[in-house]
Amino acid sequence: MKLPFAARLLAVAMLTASAVTLPLSSAYADDAKKPTVALVMKSLANEFFLTMEDGAKEYQKQHSADFDLISNGIKNESDTAAQIDIVNQMIVKKVDALVIAPADSKALASVIKKAMDAGIKVVNIDNQLDAQVLKSKNIEVPFVGPNNRKGAKLVGDYLAKQLTAGDQVGIIEGVPTTTNAQQRTAGFKDAMDAAQMKIVSTQSGNWEIDKGNAVASAMLNEYPNLKALLAGNDSMALGAVSAVRAAGKAGKVQVVGYDNINAIKPMLKDGRVLATADQFAARQAVFGIDTALKMVKGEKLEIKDGVIETPVELVTKPQ
Repeated sequence: MKLPFAARLLAVAMLTASAVTLPLSSAYADDAKKPTVALVMKSLANEFFLTMEDGAKEYQKQHSADFDLISNGIKNESDTAAQIDIVNQMIVKKVDALVIAPADSKALASVIKKAMDAGIKVVNIDNQLDAQVLKSKNIEVPFVGPNNRKGAKLVGDYLAKQLTAGDQVGIIEGVPTTTNAQQRTAGFKDAMDAAQMKIVSTQSGNWEIDKGNAVASAMLNEYPNLKALLAGNDSMALGAVSAVRAAGKAGKVQVVGYDNINAIKPMLKDGRVLATADQFAARQAVFGIDTALKMVKGEKLEIKDGVIETPVELVTKPQ
């Protein structure tokens, strides 16, 4: 079941995206050189980013006359050094635009400035770069993505309806140095505090299944009365589901996630996962690419406070 308001929001966003993409078929008809867009993602071991990459590649096929695409990702969620290396390679290749989901909200700022100094247009997706660090570098990078705090609160509010005030809950956070992890944790806390739940632990699961499993197991062991685990992404939720089963608490401890990856859908159906949030991975890179191409063409962006917001909606058990 998907929220009607969120569905309307998605429809508006899709119309907006369509309006942006319509002129692309002839945008570069008179130009000798097509622009090259580099898509730099986080871990390709995470289904979310594979879906994002697939969406970008399919979009490029549909607009192959208008731009070329180079896509890259790293092996694990926290390998910022590898991501910095990829950006440096894109600078050497002299790409026209860079669309990046940074593994760290601060550590990538220097190499992004280097890319911008080389004349490359940069768009930030998925995980927002730290505003203060960007300011210190005297650069502005548009963020194209969802409101993570709002999305997490949608999930947390739905979970709260299944719990009782005073129940103990634990939060499994993503990489703590990333803005989206911080915002999702904040959204979960907003919902739990409003419903008067007791957050007994917040620990990082590094966005990964195995680490999420280890953190969930530790929480379940330390807090035997735990009633719910709120995971900052679905990969960690998968790990939490395994931990709940191993602890013999299936059906007694609720698990929620974020991303709506394919692997989570059977678990939503059978109740092992109560809810997640869909931020439309396949479209997120496309929104970023559209923005990058507008920047290459020198077009004005419709942007508010440095952000072009994209949809996020609650997803629960299908009816």
